[in-house]
Amino acid sequence: MTTEYDLSEVDREKRMGGLGGETGDREIRVIDLGEFNSRRAEITEELWTAATEIGFFQLSGHGIAPERVDRAFALTERFFALPEPIKAKYALVKAKNSGWESRSQVRPSIGVPDRKESYQITRPNMAGLWPGDAELPEFASELLDFERQCWTVAMRVLSCFADRLGFPRDHFTAAHDPSSERYQSTLRLLHYFAVPPELYGVPGHWRAGAHTDFDCLTLLFQRDGQGGLQVCPGREMDGQQWTAITPSSALITCNIGDMLTRWSDDLLPSNFHRVRGPGAGEYQGDRYSIAYFAQADRDAVIRGPRGGYPAVTAAEFIAARVAANYRPRS
Repeated sequence: MTTEYDLSEVDREKRMGGLGGETGDREIRVIDLGEFNSRRAEITEELWTAATEIGFFQLSGHGIAPERVDRAFALTERFFALPEPIKAKYALVKAKNSGWESRSQVRPSIGVPDRKESYQITRPNMAGLWPGDAELPEFASELLDFERQCWTVAMRVLSCFADRLGFPRDHFTAAHDPSSERYQSTLRLLHYFAVPPELYGVPGHWRAGAHTDFDCLTLLFQRDGQGGLQVCPGREMDGQQWTAITPSSALITCNIGDMLTRWSDDLLPSNFHRVRGPGAGEYQGDRYSIAYFAQADRDAVIRGPRGGYPAVTAAEFIAARVAANYRPRS
């Protein structure tokens, strides 16, 4: 199988670092997953329309209880409040995509580190990377349970896309097996640092530079009032008009990733998004979010319904995508 990746996507990303403009003309649709089994056909059409037109949408009726989400955020804040020497004991192991990192992710779009820290949880790869009970009681058990609930929601959405793409309904579920040692979906806890006073209201600084996600589907949990996420749909290069996504503690914000774009033979677009710094008069404090990246198991074979791309394993796809994104440049 080939491991080649279209480098034009990375070149586009390098050109997405400008301020651009902002527009409120695009609708980020809210799709209710309630009564899923009886409403599957209706929900599938709504998901497909939102995904193909914008690539971003929000979910209500997803079945994860608000208090469960609140507990996950409480643990997130408690983890990042630990002293850095403690967090450093659980430093990111890049090959396993697990552990803690801070200010280390550099986007090609802006060329400087994102102003954040994160902690990645990838089920099979967590040996030695969990804080102990003396530091954070029940941290591992609570977040693994939350991760499994995220998996359930993601597989429900992906099963709808499987229907529309002509795959068996469980096609993507079989490729995301939490019991497999090759499972590589990740729960990522995120802490964007409070804005220093000297940058209050200064335009053109980013908490996370413009990028697309590498996975199949991203579920993002946000908090009321902690904004900044913006999307530029259609991979539009001209004008770079960005649309703000209003954060909601009650909704899950979703977007399509590069892996599903390839798997769908480009029918489902993976679109650029970023987290801009807050403007004058906006909340300037710490911003927390939690992302679940549904990323197919390492041995899953990615082959679209029309055969538009050579078949690759998910491991090969990710390796090629990372190599392209971080290849040496003159």
